[in-house]
Amino acid sequence: MNLSKIPQLKHLDANNFFLLSGPCAIESEEMALRIAEQVVRITDDLKIPYVFKGSFKKANRSRVDSFTGIGDEKALKILRKVSETFKVPTVTDIHEISDAAMAAEYVDILQIPAFLVRQTDLVVAAAETGKVVNLKKGQFMSPESMKHAVAKVTDSNNEQVMITDRGTMFGYQDMIVDFRGIPTMREYAPTVLDVTHSLQQPNQTSGVTGGRPDMIETIARAGIVNHVDGLFIETHFDPSNAKSDGANMLDLKHLEGLLTRLVAIRQLLNGF
Repeated sequence: MNLSKIPQLKHLDANNFFLLSGPCAIESEEMALRIAEQVVRITDDLKIPYVFKGSFKKANRSRVDSFTGIGDEKALKILRKVSETFKVPTVTDIHEISDAAMAAEYVDILQIPAFLVRQTDLVVAAAETGKVVNLKKGQFMSPESMKHAVAKVTDSNNEQVMITDRGTMFGYQDMIVDFRGIPTMREYAPTVLDVTHSLQQPNQTSGVTGGRPDMIETIARAGIVNHVDGLFIETHFDPSNAKSDGANMLDLKHLEGLLTRLVAIRQLLNGF
C-alpha cells in the first residue's frame, strides 16, 4: 500500500517521507482549521505528503475528569471540514467496534490505538470499512508480532494498512524507541514513527501524562536516517493549554524549521 493512492497525495513528491500531524484531540473548529492551515502551507512548500490528524474523542485518559472530546459527531464534522477546506486526507483513532463505520463516513484513515491493536474485532471492523488502517504498535509488543496485526487487515480483504511505532514501555514512566524495529516492520507494511507519543512519560502520580518535547528532533532525525516511511507529530499553537497530551506535543512555531531539516536529511539519503 502506498499513500500516494489517496487522490489528495498524488501531486506530492513520492521520494519524501509523509507526515501525519495535527492536535491530539479536536478541541474546536477554529483550532483545527488554524493548525491545518499552517501545516498545509509548510508541507506544500516542502513537498511533504500530508495527512491531518485529530482524535474525535479520547477514550484512554488517566483520570475520569480528563477532557474526552466535544462530541463525536461534532468533532468528526470538523475533520471533514478540514479535509474539504484544505484538500488533505484525515486520520482519527477509534476505540470501539461501532466507531469504525461511524468514523469512516468522515475520514480517510482509521487508526487503531496502541493499547487496542490486539483487539481482533476492532481491527477487523476498521479493515472492513475499506479505509486505510493505521495500526499503532503496542508498547508491550515486539516489532515481529505486528505481522499478525497486519494480517488481520489483509485477511479482511483490505491491503491498505500501515504500522506506526510509538515506542516500547521502559519501566513504568518512560518510552524507548528501538530503531531495529523499523526495518522489521517495513517488511510487513509502510511504517511510521510516532515521534511525540514515543516521548510520553505516562503513569505520573498527578494522573496527567508528562513528556520530553525537547527530544522531538532527536527522535525524528533518527527515524529519517533509518528510512522510516512517515512521521507522526502532534502539534499545537499553545501546547501548555492543550486539552490532551500538551506535555509532549511540538509547538507549532517550531514545525517548519524541524521539517525543513528533516527533508534535507531525506534528500541527502536519497543520493546514496
